[in-house]
Amino acid sequence: MVPRETRQASKSRRRAGSARRVPMENFVFQNTTKVIFGRGTEEQVGQEVRRYAKKVLLHYGGGSIKKTGLYDRVMNSLAEAGVAVHELGGVKPNPRVDLVRKGIAICRENGIGFILAVGGGSVIDSAKAIAIGVPYQGDVWDFYAGKAEIESALPVGVVLTIPAAGSETSGASVITNEEGHYKRNVGHDVLRPKFAILNPELSFTLSAYQTACGVADIMAHVMERYFTNAENVDLTDRLCEGTLKTLIYNAPIAIQEPTNYAARAEIMWAGTIAHCDLLGTGRVEDWASHMIEHELSGIYDVPHGAGLAVVFPAWMRYVYKRHIGRFAQFAARVWNVEPDFTSLEKTALAGIERLKGYFRSIGLPVTLKELGIPEDRLEEMAAKCTERGPVGSFVKLGKDDVLSIYNLAR
Repeated sequence: MVPRETRQASKSRRRAGSARRVPMENFVFQNTTKVIFGRGTEEQVGQEVRRYAKKVLLHYGGGSIKKTGLYDRVMNSLAEAGVAVHELGGVKPNPRVDLVRKGIAICRENGIGFILAVGGGSVIDSAKAIAIGVPYQGDVWDFYAGKAEIESALPVGVVLTIPAAGSETSGASVITNEEGHYKRNVGHDVLRPKFAILNPELSFTLSAYQTACGVADIMAHVMERYFTNAENVDLTDRLCEGTLKTLIYNAPIAIQEPTNYAARAEIMWAGTIAHCDLLGTGRVEDWASHMIEHELSGIYDVPHGAGLAVVFPAWMRYVYKRHIGRFAQFAARVWNVEPDFTSLEKTALAGIERLKGYFRSIGLPVTLKELGIPEDRLEEMAAKCTERGPVGSFVKLGKDDVLSIYNLAR
């Protein structure tokens, strides 16, 4: 028997507004990344790289991998496999195009055939940018500015240390150009890493705040897919809801017990599942909240996950009336809100408030003020966000809409 709340939500979706309602969309799903998951799996990195090249660019961040001993383990594994290593560290959160250009030059000068990213999403995205820049004759920023199309790339591999961005199996890359403070993304299947090594123990040293930011990022990847105008997508609805509930349960455990392997493993795998494209099959994805947040981290260099914790509830408050039934379903299934069948709107709003309260409970900001973002550049950010046209698909948002969302987030 179909639960009453599901029947009610379905009826509401059929009645709600004039938005286009479609059944499951046609899709092609192909994710070619080999995932190697578990304790000690970083020891296999040399064997994996050797399948593709004899020379590798080892790309990493600020040196934490050296403090934890991961750098030595990776270098030993590469040496045992007979792989020659060139290094480029220094990747910052919201990775910069200037460092990408240095990586491209190193690869060209030394005939490097593989990029190995050891770190989180910023390192992986920077590695992918290097990978598409090496065979391209122009400036790599052309891809991110929409002036060039991706055709080829060097192969990339990953040893993941921060579960968050999901870049370890995705075809996406996001980098920042400090000239103009632009943070932009590209996507192509050639950017999917050849392999991704996921050892949850490598995330034990993350701070509570880093852990929370990562969880918010993962949740946002799920929600960008969950809020869709497509109907008859109950299987992926349930997959999205299960992934969210797994994160909601395990994040506080990992924050309180940083070396809890079980909790870290659930979060790390959820991060990969959230952004490997499986949860978006048959659905029209949104991505407006990501575009809106990119302006915050592009200008103010805030952690992406923290920015999403501020933007997403504000976006929800702005668009929920388009599809109240879906928001009520989100509230009931994900947040265990008791459905009010006399007012699905009340149920929907309660779910949004529980999301906001959850982000606050794990130590994240939920307003621009708490994030440290002043109000003097909101209109500028709204204009930059929409300079190529409206963002989002659940509701198409123009400049005034984005500005309204920033104001709701104040």
